[in-house]
Amino acid sequence: MKAVNTKILENRLALLESYIPSFEDTNTKVSKVPVAWHLDHSLKVINTVIINMQKSDPALYENNFKFLGKVFLKLGFFPRGKARAPKYVKPPEVILKSAISTQLAEAKQHIKAIQDLDENAYFKHPLFGNTNKFRVARFLDTHTNHHLKIVKSMLK
Repeated sequence: MKAVNTKILENRLALLESYIPSFEDTNTKVSKVPVAWHLDHSLKVINTVIINMQKSDPALYENNFKFLGKVFLKLGFFPRGKARAPKYVKPPEVILKSAISTQLAEAKQHIKAIQDLDENAYFKHPLFGNTNKFRVARFLDTHTNHHLKIVKSMLK
């Protein structure tokens, strides 16, 4: 399998980082939660996904990726307001700027670690099924971009 291009994820993180100064901003016409929620959630997803992949047993990988997941990843788009974040990637009630910065530094390291993962390292997505190394960069890019677009709309 060819190498995973993580450059786009690095670019997404740079854009996410540029929104940290606006982390307290809100716009309830666009989102019920503040910018900080979207930043924190996006980083939690990146970090949790890659940690779970590192801990996974590639021998247990089963390609059960759902058609819906294939469609969304092909389009590079997730619809707004349709899914709910699982509890383990929901931000806390009070989100600290320092926590976002810490998670950002971790995410930068985790993204670099994708290259070292086994081809069948995977995480279980609650709707799409098992997502392996082949699909993880596209998933993380699509998910992060989804929240960055919301943040951009909030700040207009």
